[in-house]
Amino acid sequence: MDKNFVIGLVLIMLMLIGYQILVPKPVEPTPVAEVKKAAPKAASVASTATPDSSQSVDSASIIPQKDLVIETQDARVVFTNKGGVMKEVMLKKYKTYDQKPLYLIADKHNNFQIDLPTATGDVRLTDQFFTTDAQDRTLAEKDSAVVTYRTTLKNSLVVEQTYVVRGTGYVIDYGIKASGALPANKSLEFHWDNDLLQLENDMKKNREVVTVNYYTDELKSLPTSPTSNEEEKTADPVKWFTIKHKYFLAGLIAEKQAFNNVVLRANVNPEDSVIVKNMNVFAGIPTAAVQKGEANFQYYLGPNEYHIVDKVKAENFDQNVYLGYAFLKPINKFVLVPLFNLIEGFVSNYGLLIILLVLFVKTLLTPLTYRSYISMAKMRLLAPELEQIREQNKDDIAKQQQEQMKLYQQVGVSPLSGCVPVLATMPILFSLFFLFPNLIELRQQSFLWASDLSTYDSFFKLPFNVPFGIGNHISLFTIMMTASSIGYAYYNNQNTPTQPGPVNMKALGYVMPLMFMFILNSFPAGLTFYYFVSNIVTIAQQLLIKRFVNEDKIKNILEENRKKNATGEKKQNKFQKYLEKSLQAAEEAKKKQAELEKKTKKK
Repeated sequence: MDKNFVIGLVLIMLMLIGYQILVPKPVEPTPVAEVKKAAPKAASVASTATPDSSQSVDSASIIPQKDLVIETQDARVVFTNKGGVMKEVMLKKYKTYDQKPLYLIADKHNNFQIDLPTATGDVRLTDQFFTTDAQDRTLAEKDSAVVTYRTTLKNSLVVEQTYVVRGTGYVIDYGIKASGALPANKSLEFHWDNDLLQLENDMKKNREVVTVNYYTDELKSLPTSPTSNEEEKTADPVKWFTIKHKYFLAGLIAEKQAFNNVVLRANVNPEDSVIVKNMNVFAGIPTAAVQKGEANFQYYLGPNEYHIVDKVKAENFDQNVYLGYAFLKPINKFVLVPLFNLIEGFVSNYGLLIILLVLFVKTLLTPLTYRSYISMAKMRLLAPELEQIREQNKDDIAKQQQEQMKLYQQVGVSPLSGCVPVLATMPILFSLFFLFPNLIELRQQSFLWASDLSTYDSFFKLPFNVPFGIGNHISLFTIMMTASSIGYAYYNNQNTPTQPGPVNMKALGYVMPLMFMFILNSFPAGLTFYYFVSNIVTIAQQLLIKRFVNEDKIKNILEENRKKNATGEKKQNKFQKYLEKSLQAAEEAKKKQAELEKKTKKK
């Protein structure tokens, strides 16, 4: 070894030995139990957690931090005497996407802060230690537990926070009351800081949908940007607000006294792989309501399931379940959701439930499907005559249209009659587009290779991300939906005459399914499976209708209409009258144009 290296090593060892000998050991703190014995009964001793100096002698006495656990049929609620707030809320009937316990309020990821204005200054109640007589309990279905936390501040100001927990359900009553003088025209400041833990498998989709809903005289929400922070302030009284996960809600409802000066924030770190977003709600509660015992509220901590939130006694609380645009919402609310829940009562397999839902809807729409097929059959029979009109008037588009309208008038056919039934089914397809991503009933329900129908079925993982909505996976249900859509387009094109125009509608029938494949690859497997089954049933319906439709009979009816219209025996329907007026207007316009051209030539 090098001499200098040895000397250096010896010096370092001597320094370490000297440090151990010369530096005094830290004094061990006296155990809390011994402090209690040593302290005189009347003396005020500082709490191990150092309570706020504004507490009275009684409340400043040593109060060890203690948790209180209330178990119900649906949840496990943990309270803490530090602040008298909820520390944890775990939903017993649900798991996270990776089968871990599901917490809506999680220790170290949730913070309540309550600041009470007093004559001697603001007191942060959530730093105080409260006392309670309540004990740990496990509640039966019809039981309930009342948990009252109490503390005494300066000037004999007594603060009570009361919770009522029921044996079933997800609503917890909450009230806060102060017995003593409080400054007038001020507000107790309530701050809820909640980290939204990842409960579903797709972090990107989660960040696109989580938000804070709040209700004034209408439902409003924070923007749902997956990458940027958002903030909103409202001067309007807020009747309730909910911190909204994709399928769960953590909210507070005002019973009498609405919240004022509400500020809502959503903070997001796109690099964070644990926290979806951090949500903050600041709300004011008038001190007058706190004094009068009118500061009563309800926490809702549970699933965002329509038939559950619909029963919560708060104005339009069911709007937390997004059911689509205003014109689509009645279809979901009054038809599809009740129908889904009805079938759910008889069928436990949700894949089979979706098939039954398709069959029911398609059966309901069979008359429209039949009318659409008959209309296409009529147009198919008229195709040779329409083609002849186009050949005879190749260079005159206006003349082509006039002759076609004459033909439609003669045989009593409306070219739009085939579109109307199809358009009538579109609201249902769009309603389902909004309904399925919000159906918690599909959450973690497996079918075939899909382990969870509420999210995409990742049949094949990609080693890279594909843009345009594909992501890093391939959904087999989406591929099947696309293939069935192309198959339906092919079948439809064989039975539909080519329509003139700038857009090739037949080619568009093949392009649209491919576009939707990109869009829907990350959508719930339940939705794409529904569309797949719907396409198959539609083709089967049309093949069945074709067997019962006699096209020769339809052709005879068209000829009869032609004869009757020629002799004036048949009364014109509204569409025929419209065609006749349009033809007359076109003829008059043509005559005026001809007269104008003659006058121009004479000049």
